[in-house]
Amino acid sequence: MTILIKNIKELLQVREPNIAIVKGEDMKHLPTLKNAYLLIENDTIVQFGPMDDCIGIEANKIIDANGKTVLPAWCDSHSHLVYTGDRTQEFVDRINGLSYEEIANRGGGILNSAEKLQQTNEDDLFEQSLKRLELVANQGTGAIEIKSGYGLTIEAELKMLRVIKRLKKHSQVKIIPTLLAAHAVPKAYKNDKQGFLDLVINELIPKVKKEELSNYIDVFCENGYFDLDDTEQILKAGKAHDMIPKIHVNQFNAFGGVALAVKYNALSVDHLEELNPDDMDALKGSNTMPVALPSCSYFLSIPYTPARKLIDAGLPLALATDYNPGSTPSGNMNFVISTACIKMKMTPEEAINAATINGAYAMGISNLYGSITKGKKANLIITNEIPSYAYMPYAFGDNHIDSVIINGTIIK
Repeated sequence: MTILIKNIKELLQVREPNIAIVKGEDMKHLPTLKNAYLLIENDTIVQFGPMDDCIGIEANKIIDANGKTVLPAWCDSHSHLVYTGDRTQEFVDRINGLSYEEIANRGGGILNSAEKLQQTNEDDLFEQSLKRLELVANQGTGAIEIKSGYGLTIEAELKMLRVIKRLKKHSQVKIIPTLLAAHAVPKAYKNDKQGFLDLVINELIPKVKKEELSNYIDVFCENGYFDLDDTEQILKAGKAHDMIPKIHVNQFNAFGGVALAVKYNALSVDHLEELNPDDMDALKGSNTMPVALPSCSYFLSIPYTPARKLIDAGLPLALATDYNPGSTPSGNMNFVISTACIKMKMTPEEAINAATINGAYAMGISNLYGSITKGKKANLIITNEIPSYAYMPYAFGDNHIDSVIINGTIIK
């Protein structure tokens, strides 16, 4: 099956194969090609260039993108898409003045979601999650990382990861599963956190690896959840099983989690709403990708990740949704891009780089995703007719997507 997209007003994120990450000043540059064409063969980008070079090219399907922009599908490197139910009441509680921590102390938050998930069978959990996955795909997400962490028992964590495995088989979207068992301390271990850590380390991690359910491991490194010693125990256990860290850190407090993550060669450090000079120094020279989650800041009314400080210091930055029922009940990457521009003072070029090629890097897949490059997967967004790509974050309340192509298949 071949698809030819012709008369493209502007083709965004055109890169050479050896570029897998964009940092600092380079994030301000978004390479584009105007009046272009792009040829897809099966699931792969095989050719693109100026329309003058399109003469004689044939395809099974031809799409006329006159007046439209084409760009790589979004790469959402941080989500909790597999969950059950909702936490609408907590949303109301926050409006009435309760903090995230106060809600958690009353049995809400992660423990609330875990209780619901433990009571939901695998098929129901799969069906609920599949609907969310189809929704975000139609919104332009072509690759997504999905974490466990709402199970908090061996059985429920494995159930989540098995659902993610089923989603991978069912969907064209590229899915990266991550084990986040250390998301919160279960009620049964309220007075025995070490006992829970031992359970994760000695029983859960080996079972996850035996079933080949995840190659990544995460920890919620935060006051009231898991401290530096707890986090290091999990990271050591993960390393012993060849699991790559992707760490929740600095959402509410900064106390050394970034440096610890870098020490263990974490692929990404995510949240970073709080950041100090030591964190910046730890990231410089590392291979760890900082990931900002602006929808979470928007929803919880907490500070935004200081994107300008990170980029101006020569560091890279990725953007992701944090899609979850408690702090970000939306997987819409288009809103993330707009919020990053409006609230974090990122330029449209920086935001698009952060949500495509750098997002792919934060999932370990930028060799095949995140840019318009020959040989990469054909995961694409075709916009409606828009004045320029900057119009996408500017007109934040509008749907700018005409079509979505995932793995060479037109899904919208």
